[in-house]
Amino acid sequence: MRSVAAAGLTLEPQRAAHADEMFDVLADPAIYEYENEPPASLDWLRARFARLESRSSPDGGEQWLNWVIRLPDSHLAGYVQATVHPNGRAAIAYVLASRHWGRGLATKAVAAMIGELGANHGAVDLSAVLKRVNTRSLRLLERLDFSRASESDHAALGAEEDELLMLRPLRMTSR
Repeated sequence: MRSVAAAGLTLEPQRAAHADEMFDVLADPAIYEYENEPPASLDWLRARFARLESRSSPDGGEQWLNWVIRLPDSHLAGYVQATVHPNGRAAIAYVLASRHWGRGLATKAVAAMIGELGANHGAVDLSAVLKRVNTRSLRLLERLDFSRASESDHAALGAEEDELLMLRPLRMTSR
C-alpha cells in the first residue's frame, strides 16, 4: 500500500500509530447518527489498527485496504477503506468527522481511493452500503457515479431492509 495524493488531502496507509489521533476524530457523536458507535477505548482502536496492518484477511483471499485522510494542516479528518474480494469487487466505506462535512473532502478522498483500487489493487466493481435515511452519503455516492443496486443484488449481497446497496463498475472515469 502506498500514500495517495489528492487535491487538498493525502490518503496515508492506516497504521496502529494513527490510533491516538483517530480516536479523537472518531469520538465525534455526529458520525454515529445512522449506525455503529465510537471505539470502546484507545487500546481497542490501536489493537484493531494493528490487526488491519496485515492488509489481508486471515485466509489471504481478501485485501483489507485502509487509509487515513490527512489534511494540509497535518490533522486527520477521517478514513476511507476497501475490502477487495478475489472476484475484483471492492466493498468501500468512509468516515469523516462532522467538522469536515460539506467541503467536498469525502468526495475527493473516496475518488482518490477509487483510482488507487483500480490502478493497483485489482478492483473492477465497487459496492457501498448505507442506511436509506443517510441522504448525505447517498449524494456523495451518486456524485461518484454509483447507482442503486437491483433488488436481486441487494438480497444477494446481504443488505438489510433499511439499507441501500450502491454499485459502480470501475471502468467508469472517476470525477
